[in-house]
Amino acid sequence: MLVQQQLSFLLQDCAAIRSDLRRVASLHALIVKLGFEPDVVLSNHLVNSYCKCGDTAAAHNVFDEMPHRNLVSWSALISGYSQCGRPLEAVKLFGGLHSANPRICANEYVYASVLSSCSVLSNQAAGKQVHGLAVKSGSESTVFVANALITMYMKCGLCGDACKVFDLIDGSRNSVSWNSLITGFADNMEGEKGLEMLRRMHLLGFVLDRFTFMAALTICTYLDELQCGKQLHCMAIKHGLDLTSPVGNVIVTMYSGFNAIDEAEEAFCCIVEKDNISWNTIISACSHCSYHDRALTHFSTMLVPDNFTFASALASCADLASIRRGLQIHARIIRTRSGHVDIGVGNALINMYAKCGSIKYAWAVFNAMLDHNVVSWNSMIAGLSCNGYGNEAIEVFERMVSDGFSPDYITFVGLLSACDHVGSVKQGKDLFDSMWRDYGIEPGVEHVACLINLLGRAGTLSEAEAYAKKFDNVILWGSLLSACRLHGDVELGKRAARRVWEICQLSPLSPSSSSPYVLLSNMCAADGMWEGVAEARKIMKERGVKKEVGNSWIEIGGVVERFSVSDFSHSRMDEILTVIASLSWSLKSSEL
Repeated sequence: MLVQQQLSFLLQDCAAIRSDLRRVASLHALIVKLGFEPDVVLSNHLVNSYCKCGDTAAAHNVFDEMPHRNLVSWSALISGYSQCGRPLEAVKLFGGLHSANPRICANEYVYASVLSSCSVLSNQAAGKQVHGLAVKSGSESTVFVANALITMYMKCGLCGDACKVFDLIDGSRNSVSWNSLITGFADNMEGEKGLEMLRRMHLLGFVLDRFTFMAALTICTYLDELQCGKQLHCMAIKHGLDLTSPVGNVIVTMYSGFNAIDEAEEAFCCIVEKDNISWNTIISACSHCSYHDRALTHFSTMLVPDNFTFASALASCADLASIRRGLQIHARIIRTRSGHVDIGVGNALINMYAKCGSIKYAWAVFNAMLDHNVVSWNSMIAGLSCNGYGNEAIEVFERMVSDGFSPDYITFVGLLSACDHVGSVKQGKDLFDSMWRDYGIEPGVEHVACLINLLGRAGTLSEAEAYAKKFDNVILWGSLLSACRLHGDVELGKRAARRVWEICQLSPLSPSSSSPYVLLSNMCAADGMWEGVAEARKIMKERGVKKEVGNSWIEIGGVVERFSVSDFSHSRMDEILTVIASLSWSLKSSEL
C-alpha cells in the first residue's frame, strides 16, 4: 500500500510539472512490473500524467486496458483530449460515457471540459445537448460550467443564449464570466454591448485583467473609438498590464489601426519582455501605416525572426521597391532556414521580387518552392502582369489550372490586368465571361474596372459604357470617364460625369476613393464649370474623402529618404531646392 501511495505521488508530480514523458513511461513500467496495473487509482494517475505530457495515445491505451473505470478515469481522458487540442475525440469520448456504464454520471468538471471542446469545434448541436445534461444534473449554475457555456454559445454566434446563462449566475459571477461575455461580443462584432459590459464590470468592482483589456482594446479598434482606446490604455498603465506582452501587443495593434504609429512605437517600447508576437506586431503596424523603413529597422533589431516576421519584412521591401534589402533578407532566410523556404515566405519573396521589377528572381523562387498554393500562383500572375508580361501571366494561369488548382477572385484581377497591359480585348472578355460560367466566381468592381480600362484603351467606349451601366458603380463610371478623356469623347464623357455626380449625391457612403471626385472635378474644370469643381470638392470634404498625398522616396546608403507634397521638413531641404533650381535653369537654357 505504501509503494502504491509513493507511485501515486510521483505521478502527481509528473502531471503537475508536465515532466519528461520518459519519466512517466518509467513509472508505468514499474507499475506493470510490480503487478499494480489493475489498481484504478494508479491507472487514473497514469492517464492524467500521459495527457499532461501530451501523449494522449498512451493515455488512451492505459484507459482501454483498465479492468474497472470510474468517473475520474473518464474525466482525466476527456480533459486530456480537450487540453491537448483534440476536441473531437473529447466529444466522442463523452458520448460513450453513459453507454459504457449508465451508473457513471458526469460531474461539473467533465461538463466544463467537453463544453470547452464544443467551443473549439463551434459545435452548436453538441453544445446544446451537453447544456441539457448539465441542467438535468444541476451543474448549470456552477460558475465554471456556466463560464464554459457562455464561451461555447459565443463561439457559435449565439450571443442571446450566452447572455441568458450569464444572467442565471447573477450571484456567483467572477472575472472569467465577464471576460467570456466581453470577448464573445468582441468576436461577434457586437462591440457596443461589449463596452457596456466592461463599464458594468468596472462599476461592480471586478478586477480588470489582461483578458479584459485585450478584448476591450480590440473592440475599440473596429468601432473606431480612439478616445476609449486611450482611456483603456491609461487604465492598463495603472494596473501595470501595459508592460506585459499580451496587453502591450494589443495596444500596439489598436494604435496602428488609427495610423498612430508614434503612439504604437511608444507602447511597444514599454513592453518589458518582448516575444516574437511583440516584434511581429510592431513590424506589421509600421507596414500597415506605410512606414516601411521603420518596419525594416525593427526587423534588423529582432534577434530570432520567424516565418511571419520574414513575410512582413519582405512585404515592406516590396512596398519600398528596395531590392537590396530584399536580397539581404532572402540571404538571411537561406542561412537560417537551411535552404528550406516556408510557402508563406516563398510567396512574399515572389511578391517582393516582382514589385522590385526582378521577374527573373521571382521565377527562380517560384520554381524552387517544393509546394505551391493559390497565393503562390496569384503572386506569380500578378507579378508578371505588373511587369508587362501579360502573355506569360496567362500561360502561368493555364499551368495553374492544369496542375489542379482552382482560381479565385484575386486570380482574375491579375489576369484581367495582364490583358489590359497587353491590350488583348478578346482574351480579356473571354476570361471575364469564364469567371462565373466555369468557376462560379461573381465578378467584382476590380474585375469590371479592369475590363472597362481594357475596352477604353482599345477605343470601344460604347461597350465599356454597357458594362458600366450593368454594374453601375461610381468607380466604374470614373474609369469610363478617364477613357473618355483619353479618346476625347466629350458626349460620353458628359454622360459618365453626370452619372458619377448622381451617385456621389445619392449615396453618402460612395465612394471611399478620391479618384472619381478628382476626375469629376478635372472634367468640370476642363469645361470651365467652376461651380461643379467647387461642388465636387465640397462633397469630398463632407464625406471625409481625402486625396492621397503624393509620396516619393529614394534609398541612399541603406537609409530611405521620404518626400511628400508640400513637406519641406527634410534636414537638407535647402541643398535639395538649390539643386532643383539648378536643374530647372539648365533645362530652360537648353530649350533656348
